[in-house]
Order: sequence, then C-alpha cells, then structure tokens
Amino acid sequence: MLDQGELEHFTGYDIIGDVHGCADTLVNLLTRLGYHKQRGVWRHPKRLAVFLGDIIDRGPHIREALQIVHDMAEHNAATMIMGNHEYNAIGYETPAPDWLSDRDYLRPHNHHHNRLIAETKAQFEAHPGDWKDYLAWFKTLPLFIEFNDFRVVHACWDESLIHRYLAEFGTNQVDDRFIINSVNRDSFEGQVMDRLTRGTCLKLPDERVITSRDGYQRRFFRTKFWAKTPITYADVVYQPDPLPEDLMDRPLSEAERAQLLYYGPEHKPLFVGHYWLQGRPRPIRNNIACLDYSAVKFGRLAAYRYDGEPQLCPEKFAWVYVNPPEWRQPEAD
Repeated sequence: MLDQGELEHFTGYDIIGDVHGCADTLVNLLTRLGYHKQRGVWRHPKRLAVFLGDIIDRGPHIREALQIVHDMAEHNAATMIMGNHEYNAIGYETPAPDWLSDRDYLRPHNHHHNRLIAETKAQFEAHPGDWKDYLAWFKTLPLFIEFNDFRVVHACWDESLIHRYLAEFGTNQVDDRFIINSVNRDSFEGQVMDRLTRGTCLKLPDERVITSRDGYQRRFFRTKFWAKTPITYADVVYQPDPLPEDLMDRPLSEAERAQLLYYGPEHKPLFVGHYWLQGRPRPIRNNIACLDYSAVKFGRLAAYRYDGEPQLCPEKFAWVYVNPPEWRQPEAD
C-alpha cells in the first residue's frame, strides 16, 4: 500500500467504480483519462487510480480486469479497496474451521452463492494458480482509505465502526481471524464487513418479501446513509429494485430511524461504489458520490477526477459506455 510520501508524487486521483469483469471498457476508460500502458502496466505520469472494489464476477473478462488492476497496484500506479465481491470470494474459497459445524466453507456453497461466482470460477478454471494468488491479494486489500482530502469505501462510511476498528486493530486491513469471525453477522467483525462492503438496510415490515428482477427474493431493502430527516420509506430507499407502491409512503418507526446512519455535509468528500446507479453520473450530494453506474448491466464505467476540491463537481465525472460484447446479465448481490 502506498505511504504518504509516495502519495505526494501524485497531483490528482481518478476514482473508478465497479468494473465487474469489463476489462475492455476499463482499458477504454483508462485511455480516456490519459493513462498509457508502459512496460505492461497502465499508469498516468501525475495521477493515481483508486479502485472501489468489485473487479470480479459477472463480466466476460474477469481475469483480464484483475490483471490490469493488480499490476497497477503492484507498481504504485493504483490502489484498491475491498468490495463485497472480493470479500465473498474469500469466504467462498476458505474452508470453515471445525467449530463452524453448520458449513464446509465460510460462505456456503448454496445455489445463490454458486450463481454469483460462477463466471469468475469458469474463467479461472484453467488457471487455478492465478486464482489462488488473487485470493491471497484480496486478503491484503484495505476496507477503506482516508486520504488527506477525501475518503473511499465500497458501500458505506460508518464513522463509529471505523473509529472502533482502527482503535482495536490499528490498520484498515483485515486478517484471517477477523474474516472467519465475520461469518457471524451479529459480531463486531460481521457488522464491520456487512456495513462497509454492503451498506445499510432495513427489514421489510410484516414479513414482506421483494422479488427482484432476476428472481432473487429479498427481505431487506438498501437505505441511504445521508438522509438527514427521513419520514417515510421513500425518503431512505436506495436500490435498483423499487419498493412496492404501498410501502413507499409508510412512515419510518422510531426503531427504524435509530438504525439509519447520517453522513453529514461537514465531512470529507466520500466516494462509494456498489449501488447499480443509472443515468448520467453526478454527485449524490456535494460531498458524496457513487461511481457504480451498472457497467456490467450495459451501463457506464464511471470515474471521478478528484483534485482536492471540498465540494464535488458534476463536470469532473468521466465515463465510457460498456461495449455490447462485454455485457452479461448480472445476478443480484
């Protein structure tokens, strides 16, 4: 990981959203941003690429995308944080210890999990050594990075959890024991991994279930962590699949409001991925931007060109559309 002295070499940062195996599109975006391939590594003479995680799964060129990002990181041309898909891959491939008697692997090999990682596994089938090496690299990825002027995390910046984590562990990375303990979502480890890589959510009322467009059933819905005075479900829902109309105006209970986070406008600019946005990239708020614009859903691979500004500017977003041959119908998170 780059230290402060190495960061001072760069005059700006290009923060890049979820790639999900769209390697050709990533090359197009890097080229548009002024990066050039030198001795096999994509680099910019003055800027650092910052990847928000979720390089793997779903797309047609996962191995190639990983090679690009990994090589950039290894040669200090980029840095990357852990996404929920890298975390999921670690769990899927890690045998469970004996005391976890209800499973063979940390992430159970059930139908849904098998579907999510199927494309990645297929593309690495003839390259098991490479896959093992990438899994080892995933374990070294930081969960979040706080730069001098901005922050990055895959899904949600929870100030309280991050402060406690740094106080107890003194690092923004995780070790094997932490990952094993995170299997229990009610544990501190589970809360950290769930909140930072998957975001915030609320349970649907009255045992309701939402069936997403790909057929996956959900009992929770994703929520904003920047809504200051939310009143109804409509004020906080933040996901591609809409809530049923009869729930949109449902008032939030006091217990539900207590579960919500609030990232205020006084905090540093924050960049996240994860949320499958569509349309023209723009800030969520003056100090929050999501850069996941559904690349593998035949959307856009987006970046923000950050140069130290305290308020984010719409004109500093850059993107390329995913070429039709790179499109794959994704599975739900």
